[in-house]
Amino acid sequence: MALSEQYLEDDIHPIDIVEHIAEHHEWEFDRIGDDQIAMAVEGQWRTYSITLAWSGYDETLRLVCTYEMDPPQDKVQPLYELLNLMNDACWVGAFTYWADQKLMVYRYGLALNGGQMASPEQVDTLISTAVMAAERYYPAIQLNVWGNRTAKESMQVAIAEAYGRA
Repeated sequence: MALSEQYLEDDIHPIDIVEHIAEHHEWEFDRIGDDQIAMAVEGQWRTYSITLAWSGYDETLRLVCTYEMDPPQDKVQPLYELLNLMNDACWVGAFTYWADQKLMVYRYGLALNGGQMASPEQVDTLISTAVMAAERYYPAIQLNVWGNRTAKESMQVAIAEAYGRA
């Protein structure tokens, strides 16, 4: 049964949908409030903290996917160069580094103007896209920050086609 088939009503809060998806995938989550939920999603490289928040005023479902990262000070500028290349390659969402919090961040805002409603499949795709993007660029970030590779060299790992697993 498709995720959306479980919803027959018209006015379902977007965070209720997210909570249902988290339960479906058996992810750890915490419903922070009526309009916000935080969860932990396991990836291949690490566990990602994902927060989704609904703004009724903006009619936007905002996703923020983070993981801790504390690069040496001399590697921050090369990291920003890599982030520019990563964002150029992203069709949706964007990466940034929050230096004060020591967090690598992927974020995306799903605009649902005019009373539109996100489907469960759409929200599930939103979350999986965030994790896939973080997973795709994680090795490039590692090469850039700790492997002394340039941004262009590091991106080769992210754009290379993977065949199998090591």
